[in-house]
Amino acid sequence: MVLVFNAKKRLTLSAGVAAGLAALLEGCSSTPMAPMPEPGSTPGGPVPPAGAPGASPSATPPVQAAVSATVPPPAPREFRAAWVSTVANIDWPSRSNLTQAKQQTEALAILDRAKALNLNAIVLQVRPSADAIYPSELEPWSEFLTGQQGRPPAQPWDPLQFWIEQAHARGMELHAWFNPYRARHATAKSPLAANHIGRKQPDVVKSYGRYLWMDPGEAAASQHTLDVVLDVVRRYDIDGVHIDDYFYPYPIDTPNAAGPEGVALDGGVGGKQELEFPDQASWQRYLLAGGTLDRPHWRRQNVNSLIEAMYLGIRKEKSWVRFGISPFGIGRPDKRPAGIIGFSQYDKLYADAELWLANGWLDYLAPQLYWPVSQAPQAFDVLLDYWLAQNTRARHVWPGLYTSRIDNSAKAFAPEEIVKQIGVTRSRSGVRGHLHFSIAALMENRKGIADQLKAQAYQSAALTPATPWLGADAPAAPQAAARRESNGVALKLSAGAGKPVARYAIWSRYGTEWRFAVAPASRPVLLLADDAAGGSAQAVVVSAVDRLGNESERINVYNQRS
Repeated sequence: MVLVFNAKKRLTLSAGVAAGLAALLEGCSSTPMAPMPEPGSTPGGPVPPAGAPGASPSATPPVQAAVSATVPPPAPREFRAAWVSTVANIDWPSRSNLTQAKQQTEALAILDRAKALNLNAIVLQVRPSADAIYPSELEPWSEFLTGQQGRPPAQPWDPLQFWIEQAHARGMELHAWFNPYRARHATAKSPLAANHIGRKQPDVVKSYGRYLWMDPGEAAASQHTLDVVLDVVRRYDIDGVHIDDYFYPYPIDTPNAAGPEGVALDGGVGGKQELEFPDQASWQRYLLAGGTLDRPHWRRQNVNSLIEAMYLGIRKEKSWVRFGISPFGIGRPDKRPAGIIGFSQYDKLYADAELWLANGWLDYLAPQLYWPVSQAPQAFDVLLDYWLAQNTRARHVWPGLYTSRIDNSAKAFAPEEIVKQIGVTRSRSGVRGHLHFSIAALMENRKGIADQLKAQAYQSAALTPATPWLGADAPAAPQAAARRESNGVALKLSAGAGKPVARYAIWSRYGTEWRFAVAPASRPVLLLADDAAGGSAQAVVVSAVDRLGNESERINVYNQRS
């Protein structure tokens, strides 16, 4: 199905076209139908795996065959996202200090590629290193955006607001990604701005190798990060807050080391003496105040306190904004499955992701499962099953895929590896989602990965899975009108009374085939175009979907008369 919002301009709906279509469309009788349950859903508890570990899953999209000629199948449900990194200009912008027009052009190209691939979410890095890609009174402009930390764009504009508006205009979610503790990246070149935390509160920022790092043991550092996150939640219409795997830094063995994360991915941190994180002052202060934890448990408690405060703070500000964390993908050593070995985030990053899941301090966990299915010591499917077993509160588990490993290195993935991993996620009914790191591989279509995903994994659009613990009330059924035009079926949609609507789910039947699409609530006038393969739509069914993925009753909008 091709959704044509405007034949002449993609990003804005002409008022004349909208008015003309509205005048042409006539009201039609609409028959409400209860939304069908999501495939594999089990009310009241976690969903057991549908496939046994080690099975041979396919990447067939999670859709079902049509129930009948009049009743469409359930809406496909899957979180399909890509990380967009701003640090070191990995993904966007392609280099610092581009013009506003060039930065916007690059952003739109990313969003258009994501939409064309039937992704439904972007996870945008908005705080690379205690800096910002948006106007902030708390932190300086990022040098990765403007070329010098603290220098505003030459033409005043708000990049985050632009990303949000353009993602929503395509029916996609925008999750704001924050690095919680990094204060300066190894690739940074410009001096710290006057309003950077390293200048304003130098006692809470420590040098570690070629990085600056906020000390998690300093209450002022954690409070600053919390303030930054909640400031964005209050001021911007984001769909999620996302933090990554950087808690205490990945350990290094020399002050000049810049890439310890790669060593961790390869199974360890080397045989040399690790450089101790310089938190002696905050540690001694804790002991003098009567603290009884040992140093590793104290460090974990520092991180845990921020995670809990962030989750509760987001809930208080906007109950519909989901909180996601993407930790390193291997669990704590004393709980790992037999045969799994490698870096311990529990002992080195002081990240107790298992506790966060157990306490429900997040809405989705995106463990970075950056290894092949066949690599037994870090097998993708075994690690995924491990995290599912920890998920006693039935939160979302959407693993991170290392799509950027499709490159020309000695350890490169073939595109088929990513397709296979998506198949693994679909064989576990408790998963229903994944994230690609990063968008660069999809933009470059490395070794045809974007083509393979579109052909084999993402043939249809999909709604994101619902998040019932944040709210399960369905919106009212939409109002709809449809009329046959010369080149398709024209629709006009509007939300019913009550809670706001984020998007519309649209099923159209071409012959015996039901096709599924998603339209943003901001684009209520559209055309279900005729095509050479299926002819014209013979029936159309529509429902409304809110910010949390709750679906209204469905209404029959159009039935072709013989």
